[in-house]
Amino acid sequence: MPAQFIPEITFPGIQLLPKETTSSIISIKRLDGKVAIVTGGARGIGEATVRLFAIHGAKVIIADVDDALGISLANSLSPHVTYVHCDVTSEEHIQTLINSTLSNYGKLDILFNNAGVLGNQSKHKSILHFDADEFDQVMRVNVRGTALGMKHAARAMIASRTAGCIISTASVAGVMGGLGPHSYTASKHAIVGLTKNAACELGRYGIRVNCISPFGVATRMLVNAWRVDGMGRGGGGR
Repeated sequence: MPAQFIPEITFPGIQLLPKETTSSIISIKRLDGKVAIVTGGARGIGEATVRLFAIHGAKVIIADVDDALGISLANSLSPHVTYVHCDVTSEEHIQTLINSTLSNYGKLDILFNNAGVLGNQSKHKSILHFDADEFDQVMRVNVRGTALGMKHAARAMIASRTAGCIISTASVAGVMGGLGPHSYTASKHAIVGLTKNAACELGRYGIRVNCISPFGVATRMLVNAWRVDGMGRGGGGR
């Protein structure tokens, strides 16, 4: 059979997904019939996930605050990919996101809690200059947003008796220190702990709760942070 093509995801000088793959790989649609929400899905890791989920047959809801990017991405993919504006720090937004998904598709199989912020605090800024307001904002997006997503996704899955999957983006900075800003590092440690606790509770319902802890991925967020910070000391970082 002839080779088929996967849409290419690009950043300047970077290719995140292979442009070409064999039809035998694509023919195995591992998510056929599944319904998935990806928060922070308009760019970076979220965008790559949306594209891959769609390739594997899932109905995907992109949840983001960047309407232009989110709508553009949804329109570039299959009719089964849609966009919903969602600020993950707002419980009302999360509830609306979950409820609209249930209304349109009747179930929720996968929630990928991917929305997150790095914060403005440089990796090299001392704890002596800790910014409490910035800390609160990072924790609101990264931790509160993740917890709210878990809460309402789990409620939906339990009510429909769906043995679903809740995934969150943590970081290698949530496993060890010295790799990122203090606020970001604290938030990612919190996500790891929250994931473990939720997994213990929700396993009885057949709901799997996991997190991924990637090292540096060249997303726009991280590349911009590198430019601000210097990263090689040229300046003055998902």
